[in-house]
Amino acid sequence: MQQNPLEIQQHISLAPFTTLRIGGPARFFAEIRTEAQLLEAVAFARDQSLPIFVLGGGSNLLVSDSGFNGLVLHIALDWPVTSSRDQDWLLYTVPAGVEWDPFVLSICEQGISGIECLAGIPGTVGGTPVQNVGAYGQEVAETIANVHALDLESTSFVTLANAECGFAYRRSLFNTTHRGRYIVTGVTFRFDPARKPHLTYADLTRHFGQTQPTPLEVYHAVREIRHGKGMLIVEGEPDSRSAGSFFKNPIVAPETLAHVASALDLAPDKIPHWPAEGDRIKLPAAWLLERAGFTRGYAMGNAGISSRHTLALINRGNATAADIFALRSAIQHKVKNLFGIHLEQEPVQLG
Repeated sequence: MQQNPLEIQQHISLAPFTTLRIGGPARFFAEIRTEAQLLEAVAFARDQSLPIFVLGGGSNLLVSDSGFNGLVLHIALDWPVTSSRDQDWLLYTVPAGVEWDPFVLSICEQGISGIECLAGIPGTVGGTPVQNVGAYGQEVAETIANVHALDLESTSFVTLANAECGFAYRRSLFNTTHRGRYIVTGVTFRFDPARKPHLTYADLTRHFGQTQPTPLEVYHAVREIRHGKGMLIVEGEPDSRSAGSFFKNPIVAPETLAHVASALDLAPDKIPHWPAEGDRIKLPAAWLLERAGFTRGYAMGNAGISSRHTLALINRGNATAADIFALRSAIQHKVKNLFGIHLEQEPVQLG
């Protein structure tokens, strides 16, 4: 007898599985706890000619009001974390369904540095390589050794080395060139036990001054800062019904900086910006929103902007996906008209 039979449910509301608490039903829904269940679910979808959507923690997701006319796989793979040594490196292999923040805490409690600035980010381990999660001066790609996944082209389990994953700012091959090909089942992280926290983000350098904090101290400081900005999911707090940063920081050509400066009658050096790949420039999306009139606490019906963080679009109580879409489009249209910059949506959109 099969120990963990796959249960496929029908017409399951997806809103409770997202941090925005928005979204219609999935036609079919299955919670995946084993690799055997994953293979069985994929076979079911193919037999029924159904599209598949992989759902993790729902923290970077906007589901349409009509839902999804396919099979949603809720990845809850949770076998024990394993650890080993490879010469001077510490390796941790973590199943995709493990919650990200508790894993970060467990690493920091051991005095290990490498992901402490990624504290407080909601979601599961399996979602982190897909988006190349980053915050406060760190990216998860810096510590990923391998990504373990089901390759839907060959229906076989594969291991992709870091260099094969195509990591870039908020990108990987999993959400660009090979979107939909792989279902992440686990991640192996590689840590240098001698590494100390290297802080580059202004909020953190101000917080610690000249002291050298431990990874655990950085973990708690990051969570405190995120909470102050409304970017920590705390049940009951109105600003927490969000998908985190809704827009990516745009990477633009140097002449765009001059265009923004001209539009605002400012000198280019008065506009916050950072060097990006090649000769391009990264601009802060939050700064552009504020200059376009979309400030903290801005409301448009049941959708709005967090009272503590300009980039977080929130469900003010009874918002629909259409409400969030309308606010998103208004922001994109205004920023495009003023500055010639298209703001790219960060959350995955389903339906």
